[in-house]
Amino acid sequence: MTDRDLNIVVAAFTEEQAERLTGITVRQLRHWDKTNFFVPSLAYSDRSKPFARLYSFRDLVSLKILNSLRNESRVSMQHLRGVKEKLAHLGDDLWAKTTLYVLNRKVIFDNPETKAKEEIISGQGVLRIPLEIVTGNMSDAVRKMRERDVKAIGKIETKKGLANSKPVVAGTRIPVASIQAFAVEGFTIEQILKEYPTLTEDDIRAAIAYGAAA
Repeated sequence: MTDRDLNIVVAAFTEEQAERLTGITVRQLRHWDKTNFFVPSLAYSDRSKPFARLYSFRDLVSLKILNSLRNESRVSMQHLRGVKEKLAHLGDDLWAKTTLYVLNRKVIFDNPETKAKEEIISGQGVLRIPLEIVTGNMSDAVRKMRERDVKAIGKIETKKGLANSKPVVAGTRIPVASIQAFAVEGFTIEQILKEYPTLTEDDIRAAIAYGAAA
């Protein structure tokens, strides 16, 4: 960086200010600079000079994200270096202009090509389960569960192991005796249907008739 560069800089922050604003220690900042992991945008070639390392506002934003990834989410430096290599095409401000996520200490991002969230190093897609799809599938499952064979409507059946082998409305687990009890108490067919909304009038009549014959 030259003196002319300093004259056109709108805002420059020292190492100490960067530490205070981002939470990353001066020691860590210098190590990242030395290992070329994160080099200050505004720095002298001769790092021995006073204020040789100066950070731009964009740098601070990037460092804040890195602090969250490294020191809060505990993402390893090895992984972060791999992320940087994979996203190198985004330029020096990749940490600031990319939306990143963390899953199991791995960095995830929105891949613009696949339109999916992927783990950056492996490229493995992250499972996404949209709530509306789950809800729709569950609704279909409930509807199918409640569907009965048309041939079973108005029929009574007895199956071993079902309702203690007592007569039930065909295609259901509703005991005939339960419908009988309501009928004996004076409930109308319409009232019994309110108690058993999955049944039909034919089911109720068949159950009552079966009980009467017994």
